[in-house]
Amino acid sequence: MTSEKVIPFNPLAKRHLGESVGQAMLRQPVVPLRDLKAFEGAGIYAIYYTGDFSGYELIAEKNCNQRYEAPIYVGKAVPKGTRKGGNLEAKPGRVLYNRLKQHTKSIEETSDLRITDFHCRYLTVDDIWIPLGESLLIAKFAPLWNKLIDGFGNHDPGKGRHAGLRPRWDVLHPGRPWAEHCKEREETAEQIVSEVRDYLRNNPPPDDGTMITT
Repeated sequence: MTSEKVIPFNPLAKRHLGESVGQAMLRQPVVPLRDLKAFEGAGIYAIYYTGDFSGYELIAEKNCNQRYEAPIYVGKAVPKGTRKGGNLEAKPGRVLYNRLKQHTKSIEETSDLRITDFHCRYLTVDDIWIPLGESLLIAKFAPLWNKLIDGFGNHDPGKGRHAGLRPRWDVLHPGRPWAEHCKEREETAEQIVSEVRDYLRNNPPPDDGTMITT
């Protein structure tokens, strides 16, 4: 008779470390995106939608009554120079706060979204854990603006650099001035909304929006 092979639990495994960071973020209080107060630090965040935009009904339903179970976007903010191997002891400043304020501006510039319909939760965390926590949260929730509608987190590429296609996010939510200078896409907002409905039918927000599951 052969014995079943049991893999011992390793609390330092990458997945478990990432889940620990993700769980900590999901325990943070939810605040209206427009009401953020300045704070110091780098880290991860989730943005929640509660409005009535056509196609987003399943997401809004999960976030109604202050439940906030289905982020529409998950992101991170790392200290300047991190990607290029900068000083590990450098102070991050307000990098996470500034990133969230950039998102606030993007939403406020659209013609079909209201900033009052957006909330967020965030966690300041040491640099080394930021990508891991973000990856696990995206894997858990498959947020719409991460997985299907690209472009929400894009920056203005700068003068003379608008040769690329307009991001899908800006086709669906027009208004950002810099995106108007990009090349038009063949697909329409109506076609993207149809994709959104199909995506959410096939990838419904998880029933448990408060914990990372193994």
